[in-house]
Amino acid sequence: MQQPIKVLLVDDHEMVRIGLAAVLDTEDGIEVVGEASNGQDGIRMAQAYKPDIVLMDLVMEGMDGVETTKKLLELYPECKVIVLTSYIDDSKMYPVIEAGAFSYLLKTSRAGEIADAIRAAARGQSVLESQVAAKMMNRFRQPQTPKQKPPHEDLTEREMDVLQRLAEGKSNQEIADELFIGIKTVKYHITNIFSKLGVDDRTQAAIYAHKHGLAD
Repeated sequence: MQQPIKVLLVDDHEMVRIGLAAVLDTEDGIEVVGEASNGQDGIRMAQAYKPDIVLMDLVMEGMDGVETTKKLLELYPECKVIVLTSYIDDSKMYPVIEAGAFSYLLKTSRAGEIADAIRAAARGQSVLESQVAAKMMNRFRQPQTPKQKPPHEDLTEREMDVLQRLAEGKSNQEIADELFIGIKTVKYHITNIFSKLGVDDRTQAAIYAHKHGLAD
């Protein structure tokens, strides 16, 4: 005979736990092995009862669902956490999924849907409530903002040569002598450097160069 799927309930609302336990106890192949009213007790009971599935609330006093999920899976990675919550906002949904939650359901789900999600999780199949799945798909469909390149990448090779010597504290004449160019050309390059880097003077340009590893 196949062993029942052992389920632990972690929710700080007693009536929610009572209702879930009553419903799940009528489902074939599912056994509620314990109920915890907070994250700390949930972790202790999970270690004691070794449930296959943990039905986890998100908003609880003390250790919330995200922290509890993370800690629980560190200590007992074989179990699968199904989030059962009233919240669907990004600030709660994405962190708990990143923490390792296996499925995400809303408390508006029907009893049969919760039981089906438990059975699916026991088979290794994740279930996302339709609103949650839609939000995740929309998040990944949004175009990613390309990273802006640092301003110094717009400098020409000669401007980079001037910037490096400027950062070393050399005068315009010294820069001109080292690069075999005229004073006016040095001033022209410095003006371009200030404009491209968005700085106002030699000191700021030197600080930028050192900050970005462009000079010794």
